[in-house]
Amino acid sequence: MDKKLQQFRESIDNIDAALVFMLAERFKVTQAVGEYKAKNNLPPADNAREKEQIARLRQLASDANLDPEFSEKFLRFIIDEVIRHHEQIRHEAR
Repeated sequence: MDKKLQQFRESIDNIDAALVFMLAERFKVTQAVGEYKAKNNLPPADNAREKEQIARLRQLASDANLDPEFSEKFLRFIIDEVIRHHEQIRHEAR
């Protein structure tokens, strides 16, 4: 394999590993949030917070020269998964 291509791929692999570990940490925290919400009878979703986070992430993406549409789709996927987990926790707490 071409040495330069191999170096690129190793960097991509390292970045992918970092992303997976960061997502794992994020979901640990959101799991705790879901448990807190269930114990305190708070709704699984917070539309105002979601809108703020999406706007914030779109701005960060723009600042980083990343497509804001892509970043919004990515965050929307994560938010939807978190809400699904929160609903599951709430259901299990009943």
